[in-house]
Amino acid sequence: MDERVRVETPDGPGELVLDEAESPGAVLLLGHGAGGDVDGWDLGLLASRLPALGVSVARFRQPYRVAGKRIYSSRPGLDRGWVSALAAVRGVWPRLPLFAGGHSAGARAACRGVDAHQRGLVLLSFPLHQPGKPEKSRLDELLAVDVPVLVVQGGADTFGTAAELREAVGDRPNVRLVEIADAPHSLAPTARTPPAVVDERERRVLWVVSAFIEQQSRQPPAPAGTP
Repeated sequence: MDERVRVETPDGPGELVLDEAESPGAVLLLGHGAGGDVDGWDLGLLASRLPALGVSVARFRQPYRVAGKRIYSSRPGLDRGWVSALAAVRGVWPRLPLFAGGHSAGARAACRGVDAHQRGLVLLSFPLHQPGKPEKSRLDELLAVDVPVLVVQGGADTFGTAAELREAVGDRPNVRLVEIADAPHSLAPTARTPPAVVDERERRVLWVVSAFIEQQSRQPPAPAGTP
C-alpha cells in the first residue's frame, strides 16, 4: 500500500505518493502531466512494478491538483513545486541514487529542475510541441540537460512522435530514446488494444526504465561541491 506525505511549497501543499522497495538501491521521483495526476498509466505502472526490482518510487502531486484544480497557474509554479518535491525526496532517501522525471509537463519540469546530483532523468512522453504546432518547440529544455536522459516516446504521440524527437535530438550522447510503437501521448493502451500488445508495452516500458536506472546507479556520483 502506498504512503502519502504532505509537501509544503510556496503555492500550497503538494503531496508525495510513495511506493517503497524493501531494500532500495535507487529512488525515482515522477511528476504528472498538466491535466493528469499521479495515477496515469505510465506512472502507475512504474510505481507498482519498480519496487519489486529494488527501486523506490515517489510520485509528486502538484499543489493545484491537491487543491482540486485541473489547470496549473504558471510554469514557475510547477517549478517551485518540483523543487520542493526534490528536497522532500532527498530528505526521505538521503543516501540513495536519485533519478527524476515524469510524464509530459512533469518531464519538462524535471528537465528544468535537474542538477548534477541527479543520476539521470526518465522522461515519459516529452511534449516536443503542441499538437499541430511543430514550430513551437520545447526542445531547448531537453537539450539543456547534461545528465543521462532516457526518453520513452509513443510512435503516435501528437505532441511529437518518437521519429520527430529522434530527428530533433540528433546524436546527443547523453540522450537515449526508446519508441513505444503506436502508443499515443498517454502511452496507455485502449480497450481495443490486444492483450498481447498490452503485455508487451508494459514489459518494454518497465524493462527500459529499470535497465537505465540500474546502469546509471553503477556510475560514480557527482563530486562534492558540483553545482
